[in-house]
Amino acid sequence: MPHRLMLLDTASLYFRAFYGVPDTIRRADGTPVNAVRGLLDMIARLTADYDATHLVACWDDDWRPQWRVDLIPSYKSHRVAAEVVAGPDIEVVPDALEAQIPMIRRVLELAGIAVVGEPGHEADDVVGTYASHAQLPVDVVTGDRDLFQVVDDARQVRVIYTARGMKNLEVLTDAVVVEKYRVLPGQYADYATLRGDSSDGLPGVAGIGEKTASSLLGEFGTLDGLLAAAADAGSGLSVSVRSKLAAATDYLAVAPAVVNVVRDLKLPTLEQAGAQLRPVAGDARAELEGLATEWNLGGSVTRLLEALDRRR
Repeated sequence: MPHRLMLLDTASLYFRAFYGVPDTIRRADGTPVNAVRGLLDMIARLTADYDATHLVACWDDDWRPQWRVDLIPSYKSHRVAAEVVAGPDIEVVPDALEAQIPMIRRVLELAGIAVVGEPGHEADDVVGTYASHAQLPVDVVTGDRDLFQVVDDARQVRVIYTARGMKNLEVLTDAVVVEKYRVLPGQYADYATLRGDSSDGLPGVAGIGEKTASSLLGEFGTLDGLLAAAADAGSGLSVSVRSKLAAATDYLAVAPAVVNVVRDLKLPTLEQAGAQLRPVAGDARAELEGLATEWNLGGSVTRLLEALDRRR
């Protein structure tokens, strides 16, 4: 089987599993396990359907990095449950999901699935770094549009988009991004900067929506090119757009650093991380099979083990 790397935007997936699988599925002590089950089923199906040979569960070591907040204070502010002075702020997470995150980590560990995060960075940055440097084809699995910027046909990087559910997965290539947004993947971060994104607390440029943003990038190529045109009286840029860009000068000076994923983190290599998928054997398999019963994970563990057994 040709090697192919799959990168999971893990939090995006376990949130989706939590809301997509009934929380009436519980352990004997009453703790819900719907997110654990849902995530394991996702991994089993995705690795089989897309022929993944390597897998990294990319982790939010810091879901709202302070350096991004320093640049745009509204960044994800609506999702803050409590501010923490000396560490990552506490995200609004349902208690029933919060209780399952340690279980998710334990099951992934026993299954031999690499979990990689980086202090001060989001999972998106881990994805961006691996996707930009991997020497094999890459599938990024996410329900967030932010990562459309890493799509790159030349490097065989695709996004498997889960926003419409596992029965309606969408595979994004260069052509699909262009069809949906009228910008190239390499322009997507600039497009998102101009348009804004209320789900991330990014205000965007007032008066510039999706159509205008794509039209401007189609004409001027990049945000830098657009700003250069705004500074050039002979560029032909309309007075209206110049005014809108001028009003957003402070935002546009910092937003690209917030919106663009980091692509140069010092992460373990795929080999160091243990990213290659293998059958689970020995004590790890015995414990995982035991937890399937103890934690009421049912067929989800069985399906994951079967998917990994095919990686012999």
